[in-house]
Amino acid sequence: MPCGEDWLSHPLGIVQGFFAQNGVNPDWEKKVVEYFKEKLKENNAPKWVPSLNEVPLHYLKPNSFVKFRCMIQDMFDPEFYMGVYETVNRNTKARVLHFGKYRDVAECGPQQEVDLNSPRTTTLERQTFYCVPVPGESTWVKEAYVNANQARVSPSTSYTPSRHKRSYEDDEDMDLQPNKQKDQHAGARQAGSVGGLQWCGEPKRLETEASTGQQLNFLNLSSPFDLNFPLPGEKGPACLVKVYEDWDCFKVNDVLELYGVLSVDPVLSILNNDERDASSLLDPMECTDTAEEQRVHSPPASLVPRIHVVLAQKLQHINPLLPACLNKEESKTCKFVSGFMSELSPIRAELLGFLTHALLGDSLAAEYLILHLISTVYTRRDVLPLGKFTVNLSGCPRNSTFTEHLYRIIQHLVPASFRLQMTIENMNHLKFIPHKDYTANRLVSGLLQLPSNTSLVIDETLLEQGQLDTPGVHNVTALSNLITWQKVDYDFSYHQMEFPCNINVFITSEGRSLLPADCQVHLEPQLVPPNMEEYTDSLLSAVLPSVLNKFRIYLTLLRFLDYSISDEITKAVEDDFVEMRKNDPQSITADDLHQLLIVARFLSLSAGQTTLSRERWLRAKQLESLRRTRLQQQKCVNGNEL
Repeated sequence: MPCGEDWLSHPLGIVQGFFAQNGVNPDWEKKVVEYFKEKLKENNAPKWVPSLNEVPLHYLKPNSFVKFRCMIQDMFDPEFYMGVYETVNRNTKARVLHFGKYRDVAECGPQQEVDLNSPRTTTLERQTFYCVPVPGESTWVKEAYVNANQARVSPSTSYTPSRHKRSYEDDEDMDLQPNKQKDQHAGARQAGSVGGLQWCGEPKRLETEASTGQQLNFLNLSSPFDLNFPLPGEKGPACLVKVYEDWDCFKVNDVLELYGVLSVDPVLSILNNDERDASSLLDPMECTDTAEEQRVHSPPASLVPRIHVVLAQKLQHINPLLPACLNKEESKTCKFVSGFMSELSPIRAELLGFLTHALLGDSLAAEYLILHLISTVYTRRDVLPLGKFTVNLSGCPRNSTFTEHLYRIIQHLVPASFRLQMTIENMNHLKFIPHKDYTANRLVSGLLQLPSNTSLVIDETLLEQGQLDTPGVHNVTALSNLITWQKVDYDFSYHQMEFPCNINVFITSEGRSLLPADCQVHLEPQLVPPNMEEYTDSLLSAVLPSVLNKFRIYLTLLRFLDYSISDEITKAVEDDFVEMRKNDPQSITADDLHQLLIVARFLSLSAGQTTLSRERWLRAKQLESLRRTRLQQQKCVNGNEL
C-alpha cells in the first residue's frame, strides 16, 4: 500500500501508487476505493475533509480530497475518457503509462506527448451528474455542519485556518453587496471566462467571478452562467460530478454525500472556448453538440467545479444531529436511537406546548401539526401513496404575517423547507414544473424539483381576486397532483415523465383551501399578539438550543420507525367501524376510516409506539371528533364557506 502521501492534500498521489503497483490490472481501482473507505472510517476522519458546502472554492487546493452534500438536479449523457494512456518522450522516446481516472486533463510532461495510437490505451465510460446544494436546506442545518467541520490548513493550500468556519454563503453575502465599482466591472468579469488562468495568483478574482455568476442566476434565467437552482435566492456551488461506479443506483433528486477529487483546472475553460470557436467553423450537420449544449455542459471550472467521485452515499436525511444511516434494523440496535426513544414522552409534551404557542394557543391544531411533520410516504399501492398527510390550516388571518412567522417556527424544526406565497402573480409567472431544454440538452429546474422530506408551506392567505392564465392553471394542477399523488410530471415537450416524490405539504388559508388536502383543521386562536414578529422572536428565544435540537431529532427520527397493527387490534377497529355505521350510516365512510387509521398511525409513532394500541385508537377518534365538530361549528357561522 502506498504510504507517505497526504490523502487529503494529494489523493491522486495515492491513486498513482496503487496504479504503479498493479499496472493495467483493474484491481487497482477497487483498492483505491477500499483505501479511502478505510481512511474515512478512522476516528472523525469525515470531519477533517473540507466541504464545498462550507469552504469557499478559492480556499481549496486543486486536486485535493473534498466532500459535497448535494442533490442531483440533472443527469447528463455518459462520457468516454482515457482510462489508461501512454506518453512518449520526444527526446528519449521513453514510454510511460498513466491513469486517466479522477482527472479531467491528461497529465503530460514538458517533453512528453500522448500516443493516441498506443495499443495499451483503454477507453472507459463515466457518468456526469449536475448537482446543486440541497434546495431549501435550513440555516440551522448549515450551521451544524459548519461547526462540525474540523478541516485543517495544509502547507500546500491557500485555505486558511482563521476562516475554516466561515460558510460559502457568508463569503458570497459579503461579495454580493452591490456597489458601482462592481457594476462597472461586472460585464468584463462575465465575458472573461478564461479568468481561471489567474487561479493561483488571484484567488480573489475567482471569488468575484463566482459571485457574479450567482447574481446572474436569479436576475435572468437565460444568463450565461445560470446555475439552475430549483428555488430562488439559493446560494452555494453547483458541481459537475463525475461518477465511475454504480451510477445506476442514483436518480434525479436523490440527496448525496460525495467524497472525491476536486478539479478546477483552468485549462478546462480554454478547451471549452476553443471547442466553441472550432464548432462555429464546422458544418452544422457535422457538429453533434450545439454551442448552447457545450456552454451548459462545460461551464468554467472556476464557477462550476468538477468532483471526481471516489465514494458516494445516498443520504436518507440531512439532519446533522442524527447518524447518517437510519435503517429499520440499525435504528433498533443504535445506542443513540434507543437512548433518545426512552425519553420521548417529555419531548413530545414540550414540542406540543411549543407549537401550541406558535399556533396562538390552539392545542388541537398543534396536535395535527406534529402528526403532519412526522408523516411520510411509507409505501405506494398501485398509484396511491400511503402515509401522506397534507394539512390545511384554515381560519388564518388574511393578509397578515401569521403564516410568515409560523413558517419561521417550522424552519427552525425541519432540515429543509420552502414557503410558497400563493399570489396570482406568482402562480402565473413562477416556473413550478421542471422541463427539458433540448437545445442545451439539460433539465431546467422548477420550484417543485425538491428532495424527499422537504416541508412545503403554501400560503393561500395572500391570494387576491384575479385571473389565472394558462401557466397559472398548469401550476395549480401541478400542486394538486403533488398533494394527491405525491408526483410531479416533468415536461419533456413531446411527453410528460412522472417523478415520484415525498413532500410534506402544509397549507394555510382563510377559508377552505382551493387545493386538495387530507385534513382540514380550523384555527381557533386563544390570543391575538399585537406584534407577531416580536411574539415569534420571544417564543424562539425562550426555547433552549438543546431543547430545540431534541425537537429536530424527534421529528426526523420518527419518520424512520416501523409500524404495524396486530390482528387483535385490526378486528377491534373493524368492529368499531361496523358499530359506528350501525348507529349512523352517514357519520363515517370508508374514506373517513382511512383518515382515522392515518391519524392513529402517526399518533402512535409520535408517542414512540410502533404498534397501534386501543388507547391510541380511542385518542385518534377523539381528535377527529373534535376537529369535525369545530368545522361544523364554523360552517354554521359562515354558511357554505367550508
